[in-house]
Amino acid sequence: MNRIKEVLEEKGITQTWLAEHLGKSYNMVNSYVQNRRQPSIEILFDIAEILKINPKELLATKKK
Repeated sequence: MNRIKEVLEEKGITQTWLAEHLGKSYNMVNSYVQNRRQPSIEILFDIAEILKINPKELLATKKK
């Protein structure tokens, strides 16, 4: 599970914008955002760099 959706909402960034900057299709980014598919660690780091955040902020923590 990832927090890409929450981070995009916090920053006011659209999935379309992220897809363009990441060089991926909207559908691929949407599948990451909806947690239907998990990005590779390299892509996760690319997303973090684009969003100017620590990659750890994109990872969901387990709820107890």
